[in-house]
Amino acid sequence: MTVPEWVSLDELFNRVLHTEDAALRAAREAGAAAGMPAIEVSPQHAKLLSLLVRISGAVTVLEIGTLAGYSTIALARAVGPHGTVVSLEYESAHAQVAQRNLERAGVTDRVEVIVGSALDTLPALQRRGDVFDLVFIDADKENNIAYIQWAITLGRPGTVIVVDNIARNGRVLDPAPDDRQAAAVRAMFDMLGAHPRLDTAAIQTVGTKGWDGFAVAVVT
Repeated sequence: MTVPEWVSLDELFNRVLHTEDAALRAAREAGAAAGMPAIEVSPQHAKLLSLLVRISGAVTVLEIGTLAGYSTIALARAVGPHGTVVSLEYESAHAQVAQRNLERAGVTDRVEVIVGSALDTLPALQRRGDVFDLVFIDADKENNIAYIQWAITLGRPGTVIVVDNIARNGRVLDPAPDDRQAAAVRAMFDMLGAHPRLDTAAIQTVGTKGWDGFAVAVVT
């Protein structure tokens, strides 16, 4: 038996599990049409995010990195009509595309998109008293450690933290001196392993997004 090709196998999963509906597909296509990089989560990872929300019982979710709103839609659907998602996006043009995608998906009633540098907008969430049950981090890797620290600050015991893009095609194992992203992810893992309030697992994946993966931590 030959080993199936990763992308084809993901396409099979998407089809037989009915993973990507018209609204999600339209969000992905709108991002491409706007010239955004194709770095949104895969359909299967988006589904996993929604399942993590439901399994954990999360009703308040923080997302760092909106892009075109693909993962935002998955998170918003999972929290349900009585939950909330706050999504932070650096680029105003991206936020505008995401807003249209959220409207198309019918979840604008439960999503707040905040534009600006996340390290500038996160303190405002603390000042207004936001507490999050789940935090999804999918933004610039160089600031992952700071984002995780904020996730702990804005969380509680039991808050779930999910960090995307943790393998970087294996470069995290021995980052080159000029590979800032891989080096930042490697440093993040040292922080995760040493932090007294985090219990963490790292999962490598292959598929539509190549060789990558995610980390899942629980705040204790």
